[in-house]
Amino acid sequence: MSSKTAATASPEPRPGQPAPDFSGQTTDGDTLTLADLRGQPLVLYFYPRDNTPGCTTEARDFQAALLAFEAAGARVVGVSNDDAASHRKFCDKQGIDFPLIADTDRSVSQAFNVLRMKNMFGKRFKGIERSTFLIDADGVIREAWRKVKVPGHVEAVLEAVKAL
Repeated sequence: MSSKTAATASPEPRPGQPAPDFSGQTTDGDTLTLADLRGQPLVLYFYPRDNTPGCTTEARDFQAALLAFEAAGARVVGVSNDDAASHRKFCDKQGIDFPLIADTDRSVSQAFNVLRMKNMFGKRFKGIERSTFLIDADGVIREAWRKVKVPGHVEAVLEAVKAL
């Protein structure tokens, strides 16, 4: 999938719509696509940066619940704009066993319309708004969480997976 400019950002994907097709490199150097993940539910979560407090907590929470997600038949995949080397270090340091997509060209983030203008220490930049999408085995978005607050989020996602 080619990168899109901010002027041609994708519309916001919503529950009941097909998930945008995507392709991205994982921590293991593999290319992962939506087509590769069809046949079972997918939890695709977007987070701002490796090794930051909220993102670390969220990744640890997904890792702690990974066996429950797998028992419910779902896969978990994280996405940020960090590169594969950063993801590998993050996974090794935090014990993360699920794939992270290195969305360095921001094509996956743009396809799911999760990039927002942010302000940190007086500097404005475009970054990921913490978001999660539950995609069913047929590639249809069943739930979308935007502006995610980390506490309790993984539990809510797991309950939605179990309700599929």
